Amino acid sequence: MTSVGVVAHAKKRMGGGLAELRRSLAEYGISDVPWHEVPKSKYVPDRVDELIEQGVDLLFVWGGDGTVQRAIDAVAGKPVTLAILPAGTANLLATNLGLPDDLAACVRIGLDGARRGLDVGKVNGEHFAVMAGAGLDAMMIRAADAGLKDRVGRIAYVWTGAKSLQLDPVAMTIDVDGERWFEGEASCVLVGNVGDVFGGLSVFPDATPVDGLLDLGVVTADGAWEWARTLGRAVVGDASASPFVKTTTGRSFQIRLASSMPYQLDGGDRKSSTKLKVKVKPSAITVCVPEGAPS
Repeated sequence: MTSVGVVAHAKKRMGGGLAELRRSLAEYGISDVPWHEVPKSKYVPDRVDELIEQGVDLLFVWGGDGTVQRAIDAVAGKPVTLAILPAGTANLLATNLGLPDDLAACVRIGLDGARRGLDVGKVNGEHFAVMAGAGLDAMMIRAADAGLKDRVGRIAYVWTGAKSLQLDPVAMTIDVDGERWFEGEASCVLVGNVGDVFGGLSVFPDATPVDGLLDLGVVTADGAWEWARTLGRAVVGDASASPFVKTTTGRSFQIRLASSMPYQLDGGDRKSSTKLKVKVKPSAITVCVPEGAPS
């Protein structure tokens, strides 16, 4: 018998809010569910662990990609199904999974929709579902003030990205599945588990979270003009055709940076590091998706 629980980022908004979520669950005869609201996504893992200890095996997660990433990190490899309620700014995982921007519909999918096993990546001991990266993308995310992001959404990344284009490339080496693949200077290294890792930009058009592989991209663009050419390619869905982009796929990556830099997981910034140890965990989580959703 399914046991339902909820963990919610209290500052995120969707539909009629958390009161509507309670009403929607009640319409299915589900009331008095174990329920945790948190002020920041960093508190999600502890609350998820508590729900799992209470026997919850269907977990509704209310929030954006950062909140969902924290929940995924807590349930990876465990017999818990995630039902995502995309209440954040970008909601990239939800978009890639075909989840609608409709609360009642997402509740219905969580309770009656299809279940799908998904790969996740693991970097420096922490799981992610959408992307991980170091360099310009991480600097953009770190510089995008949370309040600004909540008010103006993706424009915050454009604004901070424009200010970050002066970032100097960093010397790095990258080993893919134990073999040296890249050695040189780059301004961004990005690992993707799905195709759309920035809203509207299909950076890895062939990526899928069900193939047991992660996609890797290195951007060597330096300065506004070269970045403009690179982003232009990404807009038309062919970033890998840029002379400043090199891509591959693999199961494990060892990324070593000449100087310590911040990195990001699913849009959440992390402390600076000189090493990123990345590997894929095939079918590590189960999520609720619409019936007939593409794989």
